Amino acid sequence: MERNPPQNGEMSLRGIGLLMGVTAVSYGQWYAGGTAGFSTISADGQTVINGSSTAISLYKPENGPAVQLFVGRHWREYLSTQGSYAWNSNPLQFTGTRIEGGQEATFEQKRSSRQSVVTGEGLIYFRPRSSRFRPYVLGGLGMVNASSAAGEVVVSKGRVVLPPERFSLTRVHWRTAVGMDFRFKEGWRFRYSFWENVSANPYSRELVPRGKRNLANFQNMFGFLREF
Repeated sequence: MERNPPQNGEMSLRGIGLLMGVTAVSYGQWYAGGTAGFSTISADGQTVINGSSTAISLYKPENGPAVQLFVGRHWREYLSTQGSYAWNSNPLQFTGTRIEGGQEATFEQKRSSRQSVVTGEGLIYFRPRSSRFRPYVLGGLGMVNASSAAGEVVVSKGRVVLPPERFSLTRVHWRTAVGMDFRFKEGWRFRYSFWENVSANPYSRELVPRGKRNLANFQNMFGFLREF
């Protein structure tokens, strides 16, 4: 059976598609690296006052270490994508007070918190790849597992109800970042980035009364990447 020969338009479309594919493969460049820095997570609290009782809850975070590993590819002069794994840890202090019927129950407890994050990210650069300085913006979506473990109970007055010994939550998160890559040697760049990660808040869920804010994780990161 004879096949109909491709028409000129069809041949043109195939040619354009092949050319785009070859260009993407030939022009693309892999890179990999890592960064480290410090993490600052948002606090939360809640107050409920009525005619018979008063209840106050909050958690207070401290700064902690953060690390990231990433692998990516430069697809075009100003467009790249990457996948990353990040981890951070922050000390917390949970506080809860309830006064009802003339009776007070108050506690303060030190806790640890950790977050492990896997993210797919897109980067838009503002200068070509030949530039020594390449500022960029980044956006990405991924999964975060946030957990907390109990530490020392600093204050305990009355019949208190403490948060669970351990708890965790895995949810979708969104990341935005700004940063810059600086080439200091052929094939090597120094990278600085400032992130904001937003997700559901596992710590607010364990406050009594329960908090309402999402969890924001701000990170200043410094590191290196190698282009292949």
